[in-house]
Amino acid sequence: MLQKTSATGTRNTLFNYIAGKNRLGFRDIIEELQPYDIAEAYQKTPGNLRNEFLSFLDLKETAVLIQELETSVQLDILNRLGTEVSSRVMDLMENDDLADLLNELSHNKSQEFLAFMRQEESQNVKNLMKYPPETAGGIMTNRYVWIRNTYTVRKAVDKLKDFAEIAENIYYLYVLNEDNRLTGVVSYRDLLLADLEDNINNIMFSRIISVTVDTDQEEVARLFEKYDFVALPVIDVHGRLLGIVTVDDVVDVLIQEANEDIGKLSASDKAIDFNTRAVTASFLRLPWLIMLLFIGLISGTIISNFQDALQKAVSLAFFMPMIAGMTGNTGTQSLAVVVRGLAADDIDRRAVFRLVTRELGVGVTIGSICGLLIAVLAYIWQRNLFLGFVVGSSLFLTLIIGTLAGTVIPLLLYYFKIDPAIASGPLITTLNDIFSLSIYFGTASAFILYLQ
Repeated sequence: MLQKTSATGTRNTLFNYIAGKNRLGFRDIIEELQPYDIAEAYQKTPGNLRNEFLSFLDLKETAVLIQELETSVQLDILNRLGTEVSSRVMDLMENDDLADLLNELSHNKSQEFLAFMRQEESQNVKNLMKYPPETAGGIMTNRYVWIRNTYTVRKAVDKLKDFAEIAENIYYLYVLNEDNRLTGVVSYRDLLLADLEDNINNIMFSRIISVTVDTDQEEVARLFEKYDFVALPVIDVHGRLLGIVTVDDVVDVLIQEANEDIGKLSASDKAIDFNTRAVTASFLRLPWLIMLLFIGLISGTIISNFQDALQKAVSLAFFMPMIAGMTGNTGTQSLAVVVRGLAADDIDRRAVFRLVTRELGVGVTIGSICGLLIAVLAYIWQRNLFLGFVVGSSLFLTLIIGTLAGTVIPLLLYYFKIDPAIASGPLITTLNDIFSLSIYFGTASAFILYLQ
């Protein structure tokens, strides 16, 4: 609470300085703030003060500010600055962030900005823009420090000092041969510990883990998770270094992929957020819901086919929502476990067998406990042993089936190279409704004479 109040007070002070044209007071605060906090302050700034806010920043600070904002706000700033000033700011932005921004613009507008930029920076950005957005090439930066394997440590340190200002990170130096093929990696720590006259060839790490430009961003994220990297080199098919992916970009990838999977699990769409209009959100959800609506009619058909059983034993209707709901819940739980596991681990046949066996054991365990519990309650309520058996055994079987359905369906989709998150919760729930009602009323019909 204290931090929130302090942040609000800082923003109000900034606004007062802007309104009072107090540049020095504004600068004293801005220089102590993190980029994220500056971006937050800018977004809270009233529209009539935003131009003044930008005028109090230097070009580098403006570049950092733009990188912290959503696309719509970035475009608003570019419009406020004008093409010429915006292009000078773009020269100072990280090339990967700038490529993402320009890809959001029309071709003519992006080319207009690129024409005003420095030729070298403009060409670097154009090179990044040609890669698909959700690949290693699409998220990499080409601002890194490379050295030759013939360098001494002293020469490598001198180059690192010269290029440290423009490199996105200096944790690693990448060793290239005369053909620009990646032959090794040297960490900043290795340079500090080595003698200045040592040859880079003697201290570099030559067993390099790298990715190609077309590697999916999820696979890149898995490598970061496995090896605790802070940066990962990106090469072409000939082994030439094209760029690096940094850990901050991977964090963005993880958030993006998680949001996509959550959208698919809920049968909604990743394009829906807090700002989406009601009509737009409705039409994005409708295709899934209409499909599930027609599948759900099968459940209604099953119930209508067992009307006689319901009329003879009205108490069956009392347990029907519970049977269907519990089956859908267990299926959705298993689905979430499997999708999370598939995102984090490599799956082979042995792992699949262990997973299915374990989930079968889970289904049997929870089915036994819940089935026995509901059987006792049904008997106490109606004093009918057969009603307890029908309800309890049906719940036992449906919980096993529901658990296995939530496990097997995403695994099958994964096997056929389909995103397993598409096996959404509502789809699993609807299918399990059909399974559970069929078992419930099938079992009830077999014992109908004892349920009246």
